Amino acid sequence: MHSSQQIIELFQRYVIGNYTRYPVCLVSGEGSHVWDAEGNRYLDFFPGWGCDLLGHCPARVVEAVRDQVTKLIHVPNTWYTEPQGLLAQTLSQRSGFDAKCFFCNSGAEANEAAIKLARLCGKPGRYKIVSMMNSFHGRTLGALSATAQPKYHQGLEPLLAGFTYIPFGDLDAAARAVDGETCAILVEPIQGEGGINLPPTGYLEGLRELADKHELLLIFDEVQAGMGRTGRWFAYQHWNVLPDAVTLAKALAGGVACGGLMARAKYADLLKPGTHAATFGGNPLACRAALATIETIEDDGLLDRAGQIGDRFRQHFERLKPRCPLIQQVRIKGTMIGVELSVPGAALVDACLKRQLLINCTHTTVLRLLPALTLTDELIDEGCGVLAEVLLAHKV
Repeated sequence: MHSSQQIIELFQRYVIGNYTRYPVCLVSGEGSHVWDAEGNRYLDFFPGWGCDLLGHCPARVVEAVRDQVTKLIHVPNTWYTEPQGLLAQTLSQRSGFDAKCFFCNSGAEANEAAIKLARLCGKPGRYKIVSMMNSFHGRTLGALSATAQPKYHQGLEPLLAGFTYIPFGDLDAAARAVDGETCAILVEPIQGEGGINLPPTGYLEGLRELADKHELLLIFDEVQAGMGRTGRWFAYQHWNVLPDAVTLAKALAGGVACGGLMARAKYADLLKPGTHAATFGGNPLACRAALATIETIEDDGLLDRAGQIGDRFRQHFERLKPRCPLIQQVRIKGTMIGVELSVPGAALVDACLKRQLLINCTHTTVLRLLPALTLTDELIDEGCGVLAEVLLAHKV
């Protein structure tokens, strides 16, 4: 096996450097642990950038993929396949509305499909979409245009026309943004990359009323919050608000690349043959992995476990906060965990890495954790102990 340094040198020579990478080559994982090429073990509180909802290499997902890969790996969507049909049924039955599904490979692709659907649903001359500041919808050009963070737009202008940016949580601003050319509202029920921002009381309900009043599509981006991470199948279910369309990816297939769009049948039927496609979307491998992910969450009671994990993290951070002036605010919904700091968090991420704990910093000052639903209390306590030591030792 190559060393981490040897692999790093391969990357430096042959791989485009569009990612900032840690100087570690990971070679294996199990549950909430990963190992590097030198045999060092790390506790992972940010597995797969939110994709590994069940931890690394979950047994049912591994077995489903192993079984499927011997039968049929990929066929185009000119054919019917059982796994895709079963996955669409399984998601629809948990959505709370009459959803039909389109499958792709990533969150950006799912949001591109949603943008197309919104424009197809709009009456002639209606093409504008209202999206929220500090949102994140992907890095393809349409999804990036919907992302109201100028730092991601630099050097890529002109972007796709027709997006109106407003503050997240401000219903008055939403009402002012809608005009005769608006066709949709696109919002993350819980902003992830923007810093784990929860919606104010009545906000999602107010957006639903606004959309109904003006005959707009209400689209929820659940790429990060969906699939049980918050303790419900979809985050919108905490607020009893039903969308017209939902985008999914990340945890959908337990770490296997899979994205999806769910839409009410009356809108979904506007995506006719020729309007949209994804070559690898809905392939048998990904769909079997997604079905195994859903089976694991249900059979192992992991929706309830999400809330328990969030509560235990909250207890740790609330006990630490009086002793640690760096902590400004703690925001938690299930296993979406954000700790707002008074200082940039990058150095703290690096300090945790040296202690073999993997975390993330987003929006400069928010420590973001997206732990697996299978994380044990013992590992929560262990990791929070490391975090506490790192935070308390940090010199401003």
